[in-house]
Amino acid sequence: MQFHKQSLENGLQLVAECNPDAHSIAIAFCVNTGSRDEAGAVSGVSHFLEHMVFKGTEHLSVDDVNQQFDQMGAEYNAWTGKEHTSYYAVALPEYQEQVVKLWCELMRPALREDDFQTEKQVILEEIRMYDDQPPFGADEACEEDYYGGHPLANRVLGTEQSVRDMQVEAMRAYFQSRYNPQNMVLAAAGKIDFASLVKSAEQHCGTWSRGPVERKMTPVHAGLHRRVIQRSASAQQYVIQLSPGPSGDDDRRYAAHLLVSLLGDSSGSRLYWELMHPGHAEQISTHYYEYDDTGLMMTWMCCDPDSVEHNLQKIRSVYEVAQANGFDDAELRRAKTKFNSRLVLSGERPQNRMLNVGIGWIRDRRYRSIREEMESFNAVSLDDIHDLLQQFPPTQCSCTTVGPREKVEWDQVG
Repeated sequence: MQFHKQSLENGLQLVAECNPDAHSIAIAFCVNTGSRDEAGAVSGVSHFLEHMVFKGTEHLSVDDVNQQFDQMGAEYNAWTGKEHTSYYAVALPEYQEQVVKLWCELMRPALREDDFQTEKQVILEEIRMYDDQPPFGADEACEEDYYGGHPLANRVLGTEQSVRDMQVEAMRAYFQSRYNPQNMVLAAAGKIDFASLVKSAEQHCGTWSRGPVERKMTPVHAGLHRRVIQRSASAQQYVIQLSPGPSGDDDRRYAAHLLVSLLGDSSGSRLYWELMHPGHAEQISTHYYEYDDTGLMMTWMCCDPDSVEHNLQKIRSVYEVAQANGFDDAELRRAKTKFNSRLVLSGERPQNRMLNVGIGWIRDRRYRSIREEMESFNAVSLDDIHDLLQQFPPTQCSCTTVGPREKVEWDQVG
């Protein structure tokens, strides 16, 4: 593997992990923008804009875009999160120049009024569909309570009201302020010809104008809330718990990733043996999310409605025991082996490496190889895990449940 980087005069960053033995290429534009960068009046605009990019440019129709990707046999898509939006394609190496050219053009979309109105209906249907699927918006509801008025509470899809009221002029203004070359990274992985990548980027992106862009950082004051949302049509009860974690630039994030595996991995974790294996819950897992200035640990559970209090007590007991006594060497070794295996296996796909390299570069302008990531996980000690549990106790959490229950006896939970 060889890592290369280059910066164009307008500030666009190019990064690539080149593997001459790969049989494919993966190329993406990663934009440092997401739902946390939206004011209330344009809630959902980042995700809406992601859809609009595929509607074409002044010279390309939506059919032209689809046909050009199809003619290259490329797999292509995009996603929007709270802090980043990424557009990617995976193709054979001989199509590198065509893929780069097409993405460069699409990064300057037409944002036509008629396309905007058509796609607005698609977004509204997506919001309704999401609200009708388990866990019926429990995660967003819990985040809104947890973050309060902080921008991280913003829903990625927005709300029906915000999307319905949004005007194309507001989207165009948001695009101009956020899709700045200084706020974007062109990332690649696989059998990449980096010299050709730089040449194509200079040709197709070199004239993009630069300007000031920043992410407004405000302190996070997480609250502890309890909420019950009744959905009588649901056969099961869904539970979301949120608690603080280290931020994306904090070295303790490696311990946090291992901690959620120790607590709630899909097999062999403490919550698995306590709740899943004996059949108390149909699903239970823990997750860790890194953001620029904070982190989030989530516990997710699906169970019989009558078992909610019993299972929440079990979860709290597992967390209290972990906070008091920590874990043993065998558990930590097993968690590290799982992570190292996943890193290596996922790293065999250029698509995974492309996104890791691109988002990593946006976050702190640093490249981390798979080996370096493995070494960081291997360096985590039992003391690191135990210290993390004291600094970010998962028992101090917000909790939202959605399902047929009208109320939950919170005093039985603790």
